[in-house]
Order: sequence, then C-alpha cells, then structure tokens
Amino acid sequence: MANYQQMWKDLGMNLEAHDNLCAVLPTAFGDVYLSQENRPASMDFWDMVVADIHGIRPAELIEEQKKGRKVFGTFCVYVPDEVVIAADGIVTGLCGGSQFWVPDGEAVLPKSTCPLIKASVGARLGKTCPFFRIADMYVGETTCDGKKKAWEILGQDVPMHIMDIPQMKRAKDIEKWADEIREFAAVVEKTTGNKITPEKLAESIHIINEKRKALARVYETRKSDVIPISGKDALLMMQIAFFDDPVRCAQMTNRLADELEQRVKDGVSVFPKGTKRILVSGTPMAIPNWKLHHIIETSGAAVVCEETCTGTRYFENLVDETKTTLDDQYKALADRYMGINCACFTPNSGRIDDILRLAKEYHVDGVIDVNLKFCCLYDTEGYTVEKALKEAGIPVLGIETDYTDADAEQLRTRIEAFVEMLG
Repeated sequence: MANYQQMWKDLGMNLEAHDNLCAVLPTAFGDVYLSQENRPASMDFWDMVVADIHGIRPAELIEEQKKGRKVFGTFCVYVPDEVVIAADGIVTGLCGGSQFWVPDGEAVLPKSTCPLIKASVGARLGKTCPFFRIADMYVGETTCDGKKKAWEILGQDVPMHIMDIPQMKRAKDIEKWADEIREFAAVVEKTTGNKITPEKLAESIHIINEKRKALARVYETRKSDVIPISGKDALLMMQIAFFDDPVRCAQMTNRLADELEQRVKDGVSVFPKGTKRILVSGTPMAIPNWKLHHIIETSGAAVVCEETCTGTRYFENLVDETKTTLDDQYKALADRYMGINCACFTPNSGRIDDILRLAKEYHVDGVIDVNLKFCCLYDTEGYTVEKALKEAGIPVLGIETDYTDADAEQLRTRIEAFVEMLG
C-alpha cells in the first residue's frame, strides 16, 4: 500500500482524525467481507480499491486535475454523469456512509437530520474525506428538505450547483427536468472550459450505458436458484461504482459477471441450498455502510437484490442512444433519469410496482424495507410499501436504523425471527 500522507496533507485534511478513520476501516472490512467463504475471485479488484479507498482514486483525480480537468462531486443518482463526461470532466461520488463523520455534521445540523446528510456534511467540515477536498464543484439536488439546507452549508466554501428535481412526473415535469439538464450542461461547460457537442454527448451516453449494462449482468445472475455472489459483495461493487472511472468500472464488472455466469452454470453457490432469499428496499447505503447486509447474511438469509439507489435504481433503464441533437439528447436523458422512482415523488406508484416486480424476478421469500432514521420520505412511504406487499402475499419487515451499532443485536433478533418465520 502506497503512502498518501503527503497527498492528504496537501489537500488540507485533518491527518490525525483521518488516521483514526483509516485505523478502523480495515478491521471493519475484514470482519464483514474477508470472513466470507467461497467469494468470487474477481472481487479482488473491489477488495484492492477499499484497501486504499482514500488513496488510489483520489491520486488519479489529482493527476487529472494537473492536466486541467475538473472534478465534480455528486450525491445522488439523478445527477447525469453523461453531461460531465461529455465536457471532459470527471464525476466522483462523495462520502457519507459512516458514523465517524456524523458528529462533525451534527455541529452544524440538527440531530434529527438523517445520518446520510450529517455524515456527508461532517466528512467535508471535518476534513477527513479526500473526495470532498478534491472536487472543484459539488452538484446537489432537491430530493429532500434536509439536503436543500445542507447544500447551503457545503456551498459556503466550494462552488455548488443545485439541480431542482420536479416533485411529480407529468409531461411538463419531465420537460422541466430536461431544462435543468440543459442549465447544468451550461454550468459544466463554463467550469471545464469545454464545449459539449452532440458527438461528445453521444459518446458519454454510450459509456455510461455500458457501465449500466455491466452492473445489470451481475444482478441478472442473482436471479438464479444458484446464488453466485453474496449481497454484501454486490453492494460493495455498487458502492464503488459511484467513485470509479466508468470505463474501468464496466470492464471490471463484466469480468465479475463472466465469473458469476460460469458459477451459475457450474452450480457454485455462496449459500447453502434452500437459504431464504431477501429483497432489501428503501434508503441508499453509502460506503462503508454494510451493517444491514451483514446482519441479514449472518442470520440465515441471502440478499439477492436491492431496490435502492445503491442497487437497481442506479443502473436500470438505459438512455436512448439514437438521438443526434443536443435538445433530443437532453430529453432522452430526462426521460431516463425521471424513470428513477425515488420516494421524493408524488404520487409514487412506480416504486411500488418496482418492488413487486423485483420480488417476482428475483424469486424472493421476503422483503426487508429499510429506512435511515429521520428520513421522513421513505419512512412515510413504508406504510404504502408494506401494505402493497402484504396484499401480494409477500412477507415484509420494516426496519428503521442509523449508522451506529447500538441497535445491531436488536436488529439481529428481529431479522432472525423474520427469517425463521419464512421457513
């Protein structure tokens, strides 16, 4: 492992606090991931990335910045990566999945804010995440009230562009989103100094579509009676996809998919035959939030799909690649991204349809609907989700949690009882 201390120092990071974070992560990763048996060999790439999560990719981004390229830090699956790439910019996800960052977030945010938002703000203000230090611009969106106010804090010392997400999905709302994408493109052009052309946008649309296809291949293997990969490993792949170079991400994911498809043919499963199959739905699980998957998969069940932003919402549906003008391409982007069914929309029957469809496609025995504490959107929608699943005869368990381990044993007791009930 390379020594990145000087790089972190140059980024103005709090080295003492960051060392404390780095000291905890390897143990947590080892306990959750390296304790698994019969893992796919291709997971070696993601293991390597996590081992140097604050080193390898940040160093790459800094080298590209030296060449004049700009880095855009994003928080949400609604921000169209294609637009940034078309202007020769780089997109990276931003940290927000650890309790370590929450106290620094609570210094400026109410404690009743969801942990994802508190952790994101804390990672920046505490100077313990290199991705927050590197990004030339943050790109926010209006998917919840907590985020809207957090953008005002994060935007005080870093350029911030906010995309206004429509709250409904009527034709005029989709057109409004296309206008937001056009406005975003103008900001990206000004920031990078590069013009977005139909040819460049077509190329970037293809790049991101290929990444989505690769991720979908991995998920397709999880539909099999033979479960070739754990839910934890699939989650890790998805979490890193937000940070990695998209072309490399597609290549490494396709390599993993090749191995998993062969495993299915050979009958190689990572779980005993008859293990209960679980669909996890609800709020996203930003790296390194592996808590729920670990508890489920050490309680006698297997996670075979995630209806979350760190799951199917990230890769399902492709952007139409046949459009040849910028206006038509922006409309195609709007159509695809507005097809994501986040709880911020009303009405949101599309998400209920997604959960019922995925439960059938992945042959699940039950659904665990998870809500990060104080996320009122998913908490409120949990009523509708549970009602629809019960009417469909699909067992469901609703869970509220945060990033701490304080409720781990309570969750384990409830999940073990749920799995036993399935059997």
